[in-house]
Amino acid sequence: MKTIKTAESVNIGHPDKTCDIIADAFLDEALRRDPYAQMAVECAIKDDLTFIYGEATTSAKVDYIGIAGEVLKQVGYKKPFRIMQQISEQSPDIAQAVKHEEVRANDQGIVYGYATNETPEFLPLPLVVAHKLMRRYEIFRQGRADFFADAKSQVSIEYDGDKPIGIVSILVSASHSEELTKEEIRTILSDNVITPVLCEYADLLCDTTQIIVNPSGKFTLWGSYADSGCVGRKTQVDSYGGLARHGGGAFSSKSATKVDRSGAYYARYAAKNVVAQGLADRCEIGVSYGIGLAEPLSLEIDCFGTEKQPLKKVYEYVVKNFNFCPSNIIKELDLLKPVYKATACYGHFGREEFAWEQIKEDEKIIAKKQSVPRLKKSSAA
Repeated sequence: MKTIKTAESVNIGHPDKTCDIIADAFLDEALRRDPYAQMAVECAIKDDLTFIYGEATTSAKVDYIGIAGEVLKQVGYKKPFRIMQQISEQSPDIAQAVKHEEVRANDQGIVYGYATNETPEFLPLPLVVAHKLMRRYEIFRQGRADFFADAKSQVSIEYDGDKPIGIVSILVSASHSEELTKEEIRTILSDNVITPVLCEYADLLCDTTQIIVNPSGKFTLWGSYADSGCVGRKTQVDSYGGLARHGGGAFSSKSATKVDRSGAYYARYAAKNVVAQGLADRCEIGVSYGIGLAEPLSLEIDCFGTEKQPLKKVYEYVVKNFNFCPSNIIKELDLLKPVYKATACYGHFGREEFAWEQIKEDEKIIAKKQSVPRLKKSSAA
């Protein structure tokens, strides 16, 4: 059956994404000074006002106002922002549930990891192309004064079953100066952003592929002056483009004991390895957690009928090679390091520099006689 699948990406000047970057810059700065910092400090922006808020329990002295101002300057805002700050320590009730000899989940929640072999990134093709367009745009606009940091891309691709067979449409919207005409914008972005990216996918282009540039007609007011921004409002852009399930919790601002983030990273890690090892063409792994519990409450695997061995064998491989306990996730993925600001734009997955994107090439695939253990009963401390 033929279907059309669509995904989007946004650049650093989109106000929601700017807030994600600022929040993860806070987290990185805390972790540089205190690897055990417990952080969930977010921000919101509108016009020239930034509000910094949240919880932080750390020995690090973080210059929140200075960091936010520096990121806003990097994005391209010329005027200084008024910055308000309201930060408290983490709730002691949450802290006592997490801090044990073995780190426990900071909250309840469901997380999902997904992988597909349709791209080298093990991600859905529409999302991969959308992110590449925004990365290319950011490099392009850095060398110019007539294009600004607020931009979006959207990519629609036709599939025959699970196989991409053609690009239906490419849409790019980019903020720009008053001096540029719509025709100039289309030509400039087509030549410098869209065509260089699509050269890699020439076999999927066809006569009916639509190239759409700035369909609103004008995009001179941008960022927080055109819209408001808040952390965690681009969860599908950050994960799988809406083409796989998402547990609902945002990633940015959260330190590693927050399973919304670390659990989702590890679920992606396991799902990618299932596909990379040739056990399935597609894999989605769902894991649930409870606050104060050292082990997950459930593990669910769906290969959508693409598994190359019985699904039981896939479960055996995952259970044998992956430990979804928060304490192990933090240790195995080395999540106490300041690596988070780099994740905040262009997706948290599909980028080999991150530990959760590595492939366990030296692991034995399956032990024939091993059975999937039943989940142990756990009780909160």
